[in-house]
Amino acid sequence: MILFVDSLTVIDFSYLCNQRGAVGESWIVDLTLHGQLNNESMVLDFALVKKQIKRIIDDTIDHKLAIAKGLNGTVDIKDGRVELDCQFGDGYHLAMSAPEQSVCLLDGDKVDEHSVVEFLKSVIMPKMPENVKDIGIELRAEKAESFYYHYSHGLKKHDGNCQRIIHGHRSQIGVFVDGMKHPRLQKLWASKWQDIYLGTEEDIIQPQQLRHVKALDGDVCFAYDATQGYFELAISRKRCDILPCDTTVECIAEYLAHQIKLESAEKEIMVKAYEGVGKGAIAYA
Repeated sequence: MILFVDSLTVIDFSYLCNQRGAVGESWIVDLTLHGQLNNESMVLDFALVKKQIKRIIDDTIDHKLAIAKGLNGTVDIKDGRVELDCQFGDGYHLAMSAPEQSVCLLDGDKVDEHSVVEFLKSVIMPKMPENVKDIGIELRAEKAESFYYHYSHGLKKHDGNCQRIIHGHRSQIGVFVDGMKHPRLQKLWASKWQDIYLGTEEDIIQPQQLRHVKALDGDVCFAYDATQGYFELAISRKRCDILPCDTTVECIAEYLAHQIKLESAEKEIMVKAYEGVGKGAIAYA
């Protein structure tokens, strides 16, 4: 017997790529459970699927930075903290220090759908009842109806997991000028922010203020204390955009609307900014 649950949850996270750097991603999780009927004539109660398995996924990879063993760099976990230093792309640099719970380590050489599926199966199956013999997991991106971009960020004021300094989303963007959809501006900003790190200006520190990681020439450095601990990041300035505000989706939508308004002063601008799948914020200027 096979039990299926489509769109069980969405994984919003970032992963490190040797070519692209920190990549914000949002994957919809479809699940199948393969096994025998239990004494309730079920493979597993849907309530348990939605509660237990979703919690495992949330606890192990959601809102984290996924790192594979094939990373072009070093990862050190000690005393509850993780420190990493890596090179990516055409000589770009990224170094991070954060509480250990901010990362998810994978056995594969790279982070992709296959390695994440294998990881999730390895952490879910030991917690399944004996009648469940196997699970199937499919990870898929939302079908895009507009241009989209991958971004990573951290929200120090957030009391939950969004405070982790490198986590992210794959997000669509809608731009409307005088009520009409504007594909050129959507594509412009999606291209500008492809694989971007969005930093907050007030979180910038000088390289000599870093406590745990080392910055290279051309890096911009961020650090903050949050409820989960102390976070810091050094990343090539060319791979980030610095906003004069927090990087919540509400602030992102407002920032984009005002930036677009600068070039279209006489027109009404509306920005529909997504945060992953099926949620976001709308701002006008």
